[in-house]
Amino acid sequence: MNAALGSIDPIAFRLGPIEVAWYGLIIVVGMFVAVWLSMKEANKRGIGEDFIIDLAFWIIPAGIIGARLYYVLFELPTYLADPLRIFYFWEGGLAIYGGLILGFITLYMYSEKRNVPVWLLVDVLAPHVMIAQAIGRWGNFINQEAHGTEVTREFLEGLRLPEFIIEQMNIGGAYYHPTFLYESVWNVIGFTILMIVRAQTRLLRRGEAFLGYLGWYGLGRFFIEGLRTDSLYMGGFRVSQVLSLLLFVGSIGLIVYRRFYEYPKPPYYTEGTKPEIEFEEKKKKYEANK
Repeated sequence: MNAALGSIDPIAFRLGPIEVAWYGLIIVVGMFVAVWLSMKEANKRGIGEDFIIDLAFWIIPAGIIGARLYYVLFELPTYLADPLRIFYFWEGGLAIYGGLILGFITLYMYSEKRNVPVWLLVDVLAPHVMIAQAIGRWGNFINQEAHGTEVTREFLEGLRLPEFIIEQMNIGGAYYHPTFLYESVWNVIGFTILMIVRAQTRLLRRGEAFLGYLGWYGLGRFFIEGLRTDSLYMGGFRVSQVLSLLLFVGSIGLIVYRRFYEYPKPPYYTEGTKPEIEFEEKKKKYEANK
């Protein structure tokens, strides 16, 4: 730790001239946890863990590239002045919404190619992406970024935070809202709820775990974003707040529409790929009897 401020060194270790940042290590840990949990769940739902491993090789790079491009586009003058910094991922600057957008496009194309139901697949992944986000926010903590507005030390002590978090929120002699922590805790709660609800037999229909994730994350991010000092703006509005509101309203609307108005009703999540298997069997019998 830095003796003056008590801040944590953002470099985890050095291998000769190579510096390995905590930010990158924490992001990797989050990805590993998400992939591992998704492999276990995919097996239960008839997708198979090999599919998740193959998907990971496409969706993880796409997510990182999307998250970086999204951030760079909204900070374009800064990066045009020093284009090489676009590739300095370890400095931070990964916008989750950009990662979700390009990651979902990649997932959709890959699942269509492999003939895996898209709604089922995103339901398998959704809670695990949320816990990966919760872990990843600690990378922002190490880098002393994505924090909120200035507060007093007494405020942070009133939250009963450990001393190392309080001191890491001491940036340049001032204390700030640990918005990374607020979002991390919010995501852990959402992950727990989704895992419990998703496991219930014949409760959630396909797509509802994923839409629940979008709604939960959108709701929390809307309020947390309002505290941050590094928001990306467009037309005087915080971009992430606008997207968060749209996600929350849109996900709730889709859940209501698909559950009460769509016909035929989507299969239950816990049925896995069983409806597709039964359909193929009926199709083969029909063709055999023609």
